[in-house]
Amino acid sequence: MSDQMKAKAAAAALEEVKGGMRLGLGTGSTAEHFVRLLGPRVRAGLDVVGVPTSERTAALARSEGIRLATLEELPELDLTVDGADELDSELALIKGGGGALLREKIVASASARMIVIADASKKVETLGAFPLPIEVVPFGLGATRRAIAKVLEELGYTPRLSLRGGDASPYVTDGHHHILDADLRQIGAPRALSDALLRIPGVVEHGLFLGLAAAAYIAGDAGVEKVEPRR
Repeated sequence: MSDQMKAKAAAAALEEVKGGMRLGLGTGSTAEHFVRLLGPRVRAGLDVVGVPTSERTAALARSEGIRLATLEELPELDLTVDGADELDSELALIKGGGGALLREKIVASASARMIVIADASKKVETLGAFPLPIEVVPFGLGATRRAIAKVLEELGYTPRLSLRGGDASPYVTDGHHHILDADLRQIGAPRALSDALLRIPGVVEHGLFLGLAAAAYIAGDAGVEKVEPRR
């Protein structure tokens, strides 16, 4: 059922795509539904160009016949469509479960609008049940991990950190970084946490997407709801 909901949310977002748009293409299972639905429109004559947020998305988009470019070629985008691991009523997000959070944030920030697509299970009152991904450089990993734990303690969290993939074969992002997943349970002040993490040498980026999403299409049993943050 969740897969059907993801497809419904993706179909709703597809209605916002117009000819001539420069599109950021997200990463993850829900974003892949969007790319697969976009493909037939493109083959039928819809003229768009996509900037993928991961090598996996790039491969899928090529298989669907979607013309691709890079942010170097198209530094300003009209619209990014991407999924989320969690989102709240103000459209603060946790992303990065698919391992592409750095490129996803760069592409979203380069876009005039970001639209999130998700099934209703991703909507939460408070962010944090989904572990927060923190992308880090491999050099000095132990020192970076200790610095993150110290910051989390200072902010009142219990620092439960795990290296994605494990010590023996850690996950490697498209940017050749590792990911530490922080199990925080509840994030009471996302902006303060965001700012503190970004001050740590060795932290490349984190999965808190704050103030980036302009709207979300959330699919549930009653249909697809469009949510926009309060102004």
